[in-house]
Amino acid sequence: MPDSIHSATAAAAIHGATPMPAVTPAPQLTLRAIVLAVLLAALMGAANTYLGLFAGMTIASAIPSAVVSMAVLKMLGHGGILENNIVQTGGSAGQSTATGVIFTTPALVMLGAWHDYRYGWVFAFAALGGVLGVLFSVPLRRALIIEQKLPFPEGTAAAEVLRAGADPTHGAKLLSIAAAAGAVLKLSAANGLQLIPDAAVAARFVGRGIAYLSTNLSPALLGVGYICGSNVGIVMLAGGIISWNIAIPIYSSWFLAADPVMVAKLAALGAADAANTIWSQQIRFLGVGAMLLGGIWTLVSLRGSLLAGVKSGLAATRRAREGADAAEIPDTERDLPMKYVLTGVVLASLPLMLMYHSVVGSFLISVPMTLAMIVLAFLFCSVSGYMAGLVGSSNDPVSGMIISTILAASAMLLVLTHGNAVVGPVAAVMIGAAVCCALSIAGDNVQDLKCGQLVGATPWRQQLMLCIGAVTCATVLAPVLNLLNHAYGIGVPDAAHPHPLLAPQATMMAAVSRGLFGGKLPWTIIVVGAGIGLVVILIDEWLRSRGSRFRTPVLAVAVGIYLPLDISVPIFIGGMLSHFAARRRASGGTESLAGRGMLFAAGMIAGESLTGVVLAIPIVASGRADVLALPGSMRLGALPSGEILGLAMYVALAWLLYRIASRSED
Repeated sequence: MPDSIHSATAAAAIHGATPMPAVTPAPQLTLRAIVLAVLLAALMGAANTYLGLFAGMTIASAIPSAVVSMAVLKMLGHGGILENNIVQTGGSAGQSTATGVIFTTPALVMLGAWHDYRYGWVFAFAALGGVLGVLFSVPLRRALIIEQKLPFPEGTAAAEVLRAGADPTHGAKLLSIAAAAGAVLKLSAANGLQLIPDAAVAARFVGRGIAYLSTNLSPALLGVGYICGSNVGIVMLAGGIISWNIAIPIYSSWFLAADPVMVAKLAALGAADAANTIWSQQIRFLGVGAMLLGGIWTLVSLRGSLLAGVKSGLAATRRAREGADAAEIPDTERDLPMKYVLTGVVLASLPLMLMYHSVVGSFLISVPMTLAMIVLAFLFCSVSGYMAGLVGSSNDPVSGMIISTILAASAMLLVLTHGNAVVGPVAAVMIGAAVCCALSIAGDNVQDLKCGQLVGATPWRQQLMLCIGAVTCATVLAPVLNLLNHAYGIGVPDAAHPHPLLAPQATMMAAVSRGLFGGKLPWTIIVVGAGIGLVVILIDEWLRSRGSRFRTPVLAVAVGIYLPLDISVPIFIGGMLSHFAARRRASGGTESLAGRGMLFAAGMIAGESLTGVVLAIPIVASGRADVLALPGSMRLGALPSGEILGLAMYVALAWLLYRIASRSED
């Protein structure tokens, strides 16, 4: 499952690209490039925080950052390709840093360790984990990019975007129009003007079962589906159908009567609310089971890649320690010196150890926790970098690696804490938070370094810029998380926030870590979910053996099971729009990274996500969810006419995306 959605697919790679010759480099790490990259990293981090909590996915920001950079620097006075490369490198840190934080830290609030998102802790996990990810990926650059010559599809294609540099104002215009469209729909919905609802829902009781269909009216989800493509859209919808159209009717027809507590909860509810209650308290745990098995299968299926990545990292580290004469190394091959890398790893790890100690209260536990974090981070940074180079960051199995981290950390802590059900789950998630931030940045870093290699950039300057971008993004994440939590709620529904941002990965991390330390979980449903995951894996292996282009990645299906159906449906629609637009284009084939459709989809995502963050400000300030709502007679969101209007606006936006995407590339 692509936990991190890049503006590309592996098929978009431009094979055979050759690096620019090593020459005296043009300006790279300039003040204006750093300032622009820092601003983009903060904006993209905020946008992806909202998107990831809402949909369980994030959208890469390298290509939008490059397009914005080319347009802005052109207005300020022509910016060279290396300067634009620095901006896209720093801007891309926003997505990867946000991914690491939102997939894990909400679990600490759900576990009761935090009452809100504590600034110092969130900043430390994001900044220190991000810096560790950059440092661990330094020795991987030569091994994966120079020696193994992995394709790095997104990095190669991003380099072609920078090399071409054709009419950046056109791309910026597309991004702006799409962002405005996404913002308008978000402003019109339930957290804004309440002119239209957030989703269109149809449900009714059929005998003892429940028939249910819904679609969210989110432009961001439509854009995510377009970028993911039809394969991901189809398998996510399949997961939603398993959960909402098969499991819920089966449960309500044959198993509900045996659960008097649930019967009492559903007594006065309509069909839609009853389906949501059954899903939230029972059926979504099918997705937990499928994701747990998927995480284990990720390690099994990637064992070759895992060993290759770790061997490459260790071999490169040995060579770097032996050292070469610095004067003999061309500027395009200069990484951060290994002595600085090792020193940085120690300096970044010590504060994390002290943070762990403040929770567990014993160095006999905090020191092993820190060592485990370092080992797991290096291990999975190697895997993340290798997979990014092999099949692209879009297919980097972040969720699987984090599930594996939580399982490994929990196994260790069960022994060290003697099964302490209060400290154990919290400590496991804290290890996972640092590891997740590190591996998310590492996969992004090697893609950026591949792009830099092809355009003649200096690696150490990119590595430094990515550290700056990660630290910058880290400064805004805690305030954004607290803002969204107070305005919408995160993860767990309550009286004040009955429909919160779901934070699916973090919710699952909290449930799994608590369950491993003796907490109550519906293990029967989790086991059934694991059985479903096994069937999906067998189907996927059969498709692989036949050489099929269509695959059924188990984590994508599991996320579809775990999420509400109204999230999977628009992702499916966006994926099918991408498929049919590709068939109609005269050029045929897969759309380029800077293609019209990709940019328009990225703009819709950024527009809605940033608007969601901005709308939270007056909601929190006033303490009213309807502070921006229209006068009563104009609030159509709760009426059938509002649903019709919302669907009409959504169809119009989907049609516009299709029209723009189906035009042949110039």
